[in-house]
Amino acid sequence: MAGGDSVEARDGLWERFGAALYEPFLRRGERRGLADRRGELLRCVRGRVVEIGAGTGLNVAHYPATAEVVLTEPVPAMYRRLEKRVAGRAGMRLVQAPADALPMADASVDTVVSTLVLCTVPDVDRVLAELARVLRPGGRLLFCEHVRAEDPKLARRQARLAGPWAAFAQGCRCDRDTVALLKQRFHIEEMSTARWRGMPSVVHPLIIGTATA
Repeated sequence: MAGGDSVEARDGLWERFGAALYEPFLRRGERRGLADRRGELLRCVRGRVVEIGAGTGLNVAHYPATAEVVLTEPVPAMYRRLEKRVAGRAGMRLVQAPADALPMADASVDTVVSTLVLCTVPDVDRVLAELARVLRPGGRLLFCEHVRAEDPKLARRQARLAGPWAAFAQGCRCDRDTVALLKQRFHIEEMSTARWRGMPSVVHPLIIGTATA
């Protein structure tokens, strides 16, 4: 389930419906551990920070008070909710932009944050190439993503339900091998696995970690 990143920023009925249900649908998973994982991951941000697919802003409360963050989100319905969450917070700027076309110069960003986004973007490699472009040498990608299961039985279930799940979850692919895709563009420094408790089994497998281009 991603933070709202898509190819087009269309403000249709389905997008508005998805934005309205996004946080209620994730609430149980947030309470059962994901909110804590966000906080632990975002303590590692440094320098100029860009978050892709920020959605309704579930990461906002977890950034250090001193962090300077650009939050990007392409979907208008999500963006409006993000605006309300960020209102009055110092050090945060919003940009309506997709993850594969960031309005940042080459090698100008110290930290990129991606939480539950790479499952939804249509072309993951294009997005990862864009993140590598904007990161400075030594800059880091911080990620928390649900991925294809290592367990064969669950992986088969993910493959079987990938189509219906994508239709329900606004393009989210529950069977995406994000680890392999990351390794094509990035060097993974640290990575742990976890279970996304409180959510359907097809999105249970999580990876959390850091990578450099």
